[in-house]
Amino acid sequence: MSDFAQIPMQFVGPLKVSGPVVEGDFKVPLATYEAPLWPSVNRGARVSMNCGAGIQCTVIDDRMTRSVLFEAPDAGAALQALQKITAGKASLDQIVEGTSRYARLIDLHSQIAGNLLFLRFEFTTGDASGHNMCTQAAEALMNHILEDHPELKYGSISGNYCSDKKATAVNGILGRGKYVVAELTVPKKVCKRYLKTTPDKIVQLNIRKNLIGTMLAGGSRSANAHFANMLLGFYLATGQDAANIVEGSQGLTMAEERDGDLYFSVTLPNLIVGTVGNGKGLDFVLENMKRMGLDEPRDPGENSRRLACLCAATVLCGELSLLAAQTNPGELMDAHRRIERGQ
Repeated sequence: MSDFAQIPMQFVGPLKVSGPVVEGDFKVPLATYEAPLWPSVNRGARVSMNCGAGIQCTVIDDRMTRSVLFEAPDAGAALQALQKITAGKASLDQIVEGTSRYARLIDLHSQIAGNLLFLRFEFTTGDASGHNMCTQAAEALMNHILEDHPELKYGSISGNYCSDKKATAVNGILGRGKYVVAELTVPKKVCKRYLKTTPDKIVQLNIRKNLIGTMLAGGSRSANAHFANMLLGFYLATGQDAANIVEGSQGLTMAEERDGDLYFSVTLPNLIVGTVGNGKGLDFVLENMKRMGLDEPRDPGENSRRLACLCAATVLCGELSLLAAQTNPGELMDAHRRIERGQ
C-alpha cells in the first residue's frame, strides 16, 4: 500500500453561487499548508453571501486536448497530408467513438514547422478531466493516419501543442479544459464592512498590480494576484492532477466601479477538472464530492461543469479578499504573522 502525504484540509464557506450550471450555497474543501488561505477565502465567501444572487458562474466552453507529432519528407508533403486528413474528418470521428463511451472529437487544429506536422485534437470527455481518454483516442487516430499516409512517420504521441502543464498562449486562445467566468457585484457598504476597503481602491490596485505589474513582469496571457493558491488547494482536495494549475492559473481578474458598487470577475479559460477518473476513488475525495452534491447521477459532463463553477467561485473569493487586504498597508503581513506564527 502506498503512503500518503498529509496535507491539512478545511472546508470554507458557505459561498453563494448562481448560474445555469449550478445554484445554491456551498462549502468547498481546500487542502493547503498556507493556513491564511482558509480565512481569506472565507472572507470572500462571506461577501458573496451578502450580495444578492452571489457569484454568477458561466461555463463558456468545455474541451480537452492532445496533440500528436508526425515527421514528413518536407513541408509540401506535410501540407498535402494535412489537407487529406482534414477532408476525412468524419472517419476520425468514428475512430474516437470506438475508443470510449464519452470521448468525442469536436475540433482539429494544426501547425507545420519545417517538415514536422503537429495535429491538436480537441475532445469532450464527459465527467472525466480526460488526460488518459484523450491520449487513448489520439493514439488510435495517430495509428489510423500512419496507415493511410505511409509518407508520414511517428514523431510523438504528445507534441507539446496540446499544451499540457505548461504556460502557453494556445490554451488561452483555443481552450483546454473548462472555460469559466465567475462574476460578483459587491455593494459599496458590503465592501467597506467585510473587506475594509472601497471599490475604487480595489479597481485601482487591480489595474496597477494585476494588469500593469504582470505586463512588466512579462506574464503570458495572465493577470491575477494568486489564482494558483486556490486552484492548488481545490485540486488537491478533489483528486485532480495538481500539475494542471500551471495552465489553470493563467487567468484574468477584472474590477470596475459601477454606480458606486464593485463589479469583480475572474476568467479561467483552462480549468482541467473532473468528478470521475484517477484520484477520485479515494475516501476523502468521495466524501468531499458528496458534501458538494457532486455524487448524484446527472447527464455526462454536468457534474464536472458544476465542479468547475465551484472552483472558479472559490478562486474569486480568494482573489477578492487578497486584493482587498493589499489596499491596506500592513494587513497582509499582519495576517500571516497572526495565523502562521501565532504572533
